[in-house]
Amino acid sequence: MAVPKRKISRANTRHRRAQWRASVPELVEVRDDGRTVQVPRRLVAAAHRGLVDPDRLR
Repeated sequence: MAVPKRKISRANTRHRRAQWRASVPELVEVRDDGRTVQVPRRLVAAAHRGLVDPDRLR
């Protein structure tokens, strides 16, 4: 496992952590029982098979 050779300052650590942001999931329209709902792209196949309830994803 990698071990740092020297201590990183708090300012540098916090600056690096502040740059990370979660991205908004890409939504895709899926027809479910005659209505159109938006689900994340990774759940489209599960929504088609009926494994995921689209109402709970909102």
